[in-house]
Amino acid sequence: MNKNVILLALCQALLTTGNVLLVSVNGLVGRLIAIDPALTTLPVALQFIGLMAATIPASLIMQRIGRKKGFYLGNGLAVIGSLICLFALPEAHFWLFCSGTFLLGIGIGFGTLYRFAAVEVANTSQESRAISLVMAGGVLAAIVGPTLALYSRHWITDTPFAGSYLGLLGLYVINLLLLFNVQISPSETESHSAPARPLNDILRQDRFLVAVLAAMSSYAVMNLIMTATPLAMERLGYSFASTTSVIKWHVLGMFAPSFFTGHLIQRFGTLRMIKFGALLILLCISINLGGTSEWHFWCALLLLGIGWNFMFISATQLLTGAYSQSEKAKAQASNEFMVFGMVTLSAFGSGWLEASIGWQSLNTWMLPVMLATLTIIYQRGRFATADSR
Repeated sequence: MNKNVILLALCQALLTTGNVLLVSVNGLVGRLIAIDPALTTLPVALQFIGLMAATIPASLIMQRIGRKKGFYLGNGLAVIGSLICLFALPEAHFWLFCSGTFLLGIGIGFGTLYRFAAVEVANTSQESRAISLVMAGGVLAAIVGPTLALYSRHWITDTPFAGSYLGLLGLYVINLLLLFNVQISPSETESHSAPARPLNDILRQDRFLVAVLAAMSSYAVMNLIMTATPLAMERLGYSFASTTSVIKWHVLGMFAPSFFTGHLIQRFGTLRMIKFGALLILLCISINLGGTSEWHFWCALLLLGIGWNFMFISATQLLTGAYSQSEKAKAQASNEFMVFGMVTLSAFGSGWLEASIGWQSLNTWMLPVMLATLTIIYQRGRFATADSR
């Protein structure tokens, strides 16, 4: 694997470390400073709104100015967002804090394109392994993110959790330094002159439909359960250390399989891996419905992470075959908008559902979502690609 893919993997690792930190603390900060309990997860939701809002512009901007400059722009906005959150917390200024998380979301929205950039700089025939390696950067995030969340909240003693955003700022600054060494040639980002199909023709393909559905459902269900977990565990009396431990193993489940997911895709095909991932998420939901011991949270969240990994990486690989180079920007933008639009809705709903209907009812509502996804994939999957088994 060439140097640029490895550097992009490190950039993804730092981005994901920050995301894990935000998952661990954003909901709790919201509960601490929200002007209304119903707004507890608004900072989380605005983070994902920012992410969703950035998806289409990020792809189009990168098509115009290049991947590398686009990543600089996204990281710069994330730095500003971190600073705003850092300054908002001492005064418990809820709306200023929300504006900071919105900018953080925009920065993360640019960073979601690291996996596509890895495909473009990878050696021929190593595309699926490049995606997996970039996603495998999350293993570092699984170890560093919860640990950073646990200890950094005490760095600024007078303001709970303010130190976490100081740590977040450091991650984005290091990311900018790494990007200086990434080389992406202009030929890999410039607009191609070949005629492009209308967007509707791209979206109507079975391959595109299955890829988007798999990514959308896996990410939305995973995000909803993951975001609600710290709130549910706190409500049940678990310590913050226990919560961060569960989140750490969940994130390990999300990214550790990436070291071999690419090989599994080559061996079994994208569709089989998508279906297997969906079954693991269904097993996660079943365990959550079975009890609320720390073991239930740990085991379920681990399986949730692995299931998401198989579905999301396989969906990304499937998607790359649905468009030509001249169609790349609008196809990727459409995919990211739909996927993270649904993730945003899940972030909005997670806190409200956990507070209003409870942890186990929340999980019950996820069952028909995953069952419907599996049904559609079985029905349309055989038309998606001839070589997917």
